[in-house]
Amino acid sequence: MSDQNQYTEDNIRSLDWKEHIRMRPGMYIGKLGDGSSSDDGIYILLKEVLDNCIDEFVMGAGKTIEVTIRDKTVTVRDYGRGIPLGKVIDVVSKMNTGGKYDSLAFKKSVGLNGVGTKAVNALSNYFRVESVRDEKQKAAEFSAGNLVLEEDIIDTTKRKGTKVTFIPDEAIFKNYKFRFEYIIKMLKNYCYLNNGLTILFNGEKYFSENGLKDLLEETISAEDLEYPIIHLKGEDIEIALTHSKTQYSEEYHSFVNGQNTTQGGTHLAAYREAIVKTIREFYNKSFEASDIRKSIVTAISIKVMEPVFESQTKTKLGSTDIGSEPGMPSVRTFVNDFVKTKLDNYLHKNPPTADALLRKILQAERERKELSGIRKLATDRAKKANLHNKKLRDCRAHLPDTKNPRNLESTLFITEGDSASGSITKSRDVNTQAVFSLRGKPLNSYGMSKKIVYENEEFNLLQSALDIEDGLEKLRYNNIVIATDADVDGMHIRLLLITFFLQFFPELIKEGHLYILQTPLFRVRNKKETIYCYTDDERKAAIEKLKPKPEITRFKGLGEISPDEFQFFIGEDIRLDPVMMDKNTSVEQLLSFYMGKNTPDRQEFIIKNLKVELDVAEAV
Repeated sequence: MSDQNQYTEDNIRSLDWKEHIRMRPGMYIGKLGDGSSSDDGIYILLKEVLDNCIDEFVMGAGKTIEVTIRDKTVTVRDYGRGIPLGKVIDVVSKMNTGGKYDSLAFKKSVGLNGVGTKAVNALSNYFRVESVRDEKQKAAEFSAGNLVLEEDIIDTTKRKGTKVTFIPDEAIFKNYKFRFEYIIKMLKNYCYLNNGLTILFNGEKYFSENGLKDLLEETISAEDLEYPIIHLKGEDIEIALTHSKTQYSEEYHSFVNGQNTTQGGTHLAAYREAIVKTIREFYNKSFEASDIRKSIVTAISIKVMEPVFESQTKTKLGSTDIGSEPGMPSVRTFVNDFVKTKLDNYLHKNPPTADALLRKILQAERERKELSGIRKLATDRAKKANLHNKKLRDCRAHLPDTKNPRNLESTLFITEGDSASGSITKSRDVNTQAVFSLRGKPLNSYGMSKKIVYENEEFNLLQSALDIEDGLEKLRYNNIVIATDADVDGMHIRLLLITFFLQFFPELIKEGHLYILQTPLFRVRNKKETIYCYTDDERKAAIEKLKPKPEITRFKGLGEISPDEFQFFIGEDIRLDPVMMDKNTSVEQLLSFYMGKNTPDRQEFIIKNLKVELDVAEAV
């Protein structure tokens, strides 16, 4: 028998807690990433520490949380009760250890498994915890989960609470970078969900007076409101709701015990059902559910005793009941009863809002009927096209179960031209990376109706590949990456694609699914080493490193990069720039300025920025 088939006691191995976390980080924090996506691991580490601070606030201990990020060092300080000094080390280094197993102390806590800070500790090359209670302080420092310094308990005049400082381990989170836009959004969500909480981030203050109403006001501009935001609160539940004048699809923000459940769960399913049922009964009309929910922008937050989530990252609620005590309702019943009572009452008391909502539903109904014929033809055409052409080279990550159609690691590259799509296709990871090949430049869709999506073959097939016709619920890829040449034509294609998504599917961008692929501009090499450079500064540094006189290649297009080289740019070291929206700019204003008719303002903008580009080109 060959050695590889031997199975003995030597094959059995037990890992300690930190080894297991470091070897299987995905089990604890989801994907790793480099910080370009809001659900990358470095943000989950921050969230795990913050969740403990929030739980202290919920228990009435400490109204302020301070967060500081300098380079890659994160510090989080709360003014809660402080970890009991004799258990400071255990709480951050012993699995299944924590204060949240006692449901009397943390009835509706975010974290119940005693894992969070242990994962942060194990996945950081530096981790320090300080606790202050009763004018005494205890502190300890770790590296990759190993205790390297334990300080004695000392007297202190510091305010009570807990302070955690950590630096994510670059051996695990490669080339990572904190993007403050994602962090600020996370912190604001904490404030929306916890009235009276103040969070200071690098000295900037965040606070919310009106909860989910403030969240929607941040999400949708006042000019785009079909009617004033409906804001309803009850014990352990809060909702805010409106419809957009311009957005086509549905947009939901859902939370459980202060946790942003980005993948929804039982509470969101119940809420979507309750909205339809209540509105049908109020108007006594059997409206189509899609007509009621079209263009909806809404948020729901509920509190559940000992919630069950479908993963450690807590992005989807699995609980079917509000609590385990006898007589407590199911999540579905709880949400339905609240919406049926409160929303119905609100519509009866506010006839102008009820009239505006009815007009919106009737408008959606007319548009659906007008599109029904062309939509069916377009769907049939897309199905036939996918059978015969090679526009979409799919990956293996997709699950047929429509309840969970999206793999968090799945990516779709949108390319232009056979050479570029061919290179990516040959070098991609077929398990998680798919390729969609465009034919020529897309149409400028600014100002056009949804009808154009079905009539234009490229848009129709792209929409079909993503499966976003009826919103993001069935989105097949977590990351949509525009991969075009770094030249004028490539930039134009990027702009046209972003216009398409902003015009018809802005929530795709709002929820952080759209990216631009960075590819190297230069290759600098000698006989021993090759360095790929994304900027001119990197090129100069590479020349200095590889002197004398290395070979320098300037990549003008993706087609010039061989599949053997491309695998380095779309693998572990992939560089992505997220496409983000400035909260102060409406979609209509954005598209009108960049994609509408030429104006003196835009001409001035182009001339000013063209000079900057020319200056950079001359320097190169």
